[in-house]
Amino acid sequence: MEQSQLIADVVQHIIEGFDAYLADFKEITSRAPTRFENRDWHGIQADSKKRLAIYKRQVPRVARKIKRLMAPHHDDLDLWRQIKKAYFQASVKRFSYEIAETYYNSVCRKVIDYIGADLSYMFVEDEHDQREYASVDPIYRTYWFAEDIKQTFSQILHDYQLAVPFENLDRDLIAIEARFTQEVLDHAQTTEHVRIETLKSIFYRNKGAYIVGRIHINGQHTPLIIPLLHEENGLKVDTLMCTEDELSIIFSFTRSYFLVEVAIPSELVHFLKTLMPLKPYGELYNSIGFNKHGKTESYRHFRRYFDESDDKMIVAPGIRGMVMAVFTLPSYNIVFKLIKDRFDPPKQTNKAHVKSRYKLVSQHDRVGRMADTHEFEYFTLPKSRFVPELLAELLEVAPSIVHVNEEEDLVTIDHLYTERRMIPLNMFLETANPVEAEEVIDEYGNTIKQLAAANIFPGDMLLKNFGVTRHRRVVFYDYDEIGFLTDYKFRRLPEATYEEDEMYDDGGRPWFAVGPNDVFPEEFRYFLVGREDIREIFFNLHNDLFDPRFWIEMQQKQIRGEIVDVFPYRRRRRFSYQEPKKEV
Repeated sequence: MEQSQLIADVVQHIIEGFDAYLADFKEITSRAPTRFENRDWHGIQADSKKRLAIYKRQVPRVARKIKRLMAPHHDDLDLWRQIKKAYFQASVKRFSYEIAETYYNSVCRKVIDYIGADLSYMFVEDEHDQREYASVDPIYRTYWFAEDIKQTFSQILHDYQLAVPFENLDRDLIAIEARFTQEVLDHAQTTEHVRIETLKSIFYRNKGAYIVGRIHINGQHTPLIIPLLHEENGLKVDTLMCTEDELSIIFSFTRSYFLVEVAIPSELVHFLKTLMPLKPYGELYNSIGFNKHGKTESYRHFRRYFDESDDKMIVAPGIRGMVMAVFTLPSYNIVFKLIKDRFDPPKQTNKAHVKSRYKLVSQHDRVGRMADTHEFEYFTLPKSRFVPELLAELLEVAPSIVHVNEEEDLVTIDHLYTERRMIPLNMFLETANPVEAEEVIDEYGNTIKQLAAANIFPGDMLLKNFGVTRHRRVVFYDYDEIGFLTDYKFRRLPEATYEEDEMYDDGGRPWFAVGPNDVFPEEFRYFLVGREDIREIFFNLHNDLFDPRFWIEMQQKQIRGEIVDVFPYRRRRRFSYQEPKKEV
């Protein structure tokens, strides 16, 4: 076969594979409105997992075809440089060009399984002059503010043509009017020339549907979020929020991805960026389901920052992990985590199990309490950007995957995870004032409970395994002992029958039989919180965590198939509806 024909065939295979992936992605996403209308919450969660699986199923399949087609030249890098140029020409006019290029990278990496990112034959940098194609019609609707607030929002809700009637629309509009007046209009210099723009696509996740937009007022704009719930008697507006922080939490890196229909991904992401300017492009792509391109954007952002900075990689602050080695660039808000070759006692797990736990978290509903991660292979950085102490530690704890090329001044790590950096909870509490301490220790208890609501038992619940975000939310990030709640047996500590039972001592083991998945919540109170003043606060707020009944009841909900409500906003922000009193 002539080389030009081979290049054309390889490009065609990748394009066809990408088109199949995108078609499946859109088909699954398009089911979300019907799932919501039918209150098919299990269907929505299943679709979220299915959509994640498409990429992992499609890419290896295409890679195998190309490897056979190119044999024995599948790892000819000069040939791949030409393939990249041809692929660029084939994908440049596509509305989802950036997703197509990430797909190409994934296929290339699968065909040549020992390479890292390389600009010459992969799309490492964004090579387009214009990052956004525009739809023929705007992706949002515009509403000019009228004196009657209820009428304006009534029109907004009507235009989405939801197939389910509202339970009590007049009641909802009264609540919207009060919140909008209090939090927007009362702070406005003028209400002239105010307009509202709402995205035409609704964002679906779990039991919620979210209308997202922006309010233009006083020459500036502010976010607008309207969460909708479908309850037994119909639709309900659950709240209305108008702050960047609240929208950022809803789109957090700790949450599952939205099901939202989008024709031009970059256009939607750029709209969202106007609402959340502090949120990186990578996280925004993650949030709408394109997590592989989110990884690409995150890597690009890091490399640009890294090349312009001069600080060095250090061991991440906090207590050293028994399973993972963690390092960071002090001026950048990401940590890098790699699995040690040998685990410190008493850990008895293995690398394969640890990787399976990270995979579990990537596919499960994270309910705003587990950090999203990206997985990298053959991650390369200059040796000169590592402090000597860090490099020595990495070579000591993970010599099988950390390699130093002295001639080229490079360090290559065969496998690692990246994750948003947070302040370890134990460190936060060391300097927290009483108000801050009570707030985050309450968050800590809520985190454990909400993970249980998602059928997740953290395993190791020590404070050092939780982090505090800039919004002062507490997030779990140590996954090696994580498991499904329903796989554990929660027991009360047995009472000793005879005095000799209490005095029994066999190397620290209890006198009663304990199974591998047995958990005794009464023991939590002795090791979860160290400081006495904070411990008392925790006991008062979350004493139920020490009672097996809490855990067993939560297990029963999971077994019954109940999806427990976990809202991505504070409960106090929900509208508090009261039924009107009946006249006697």
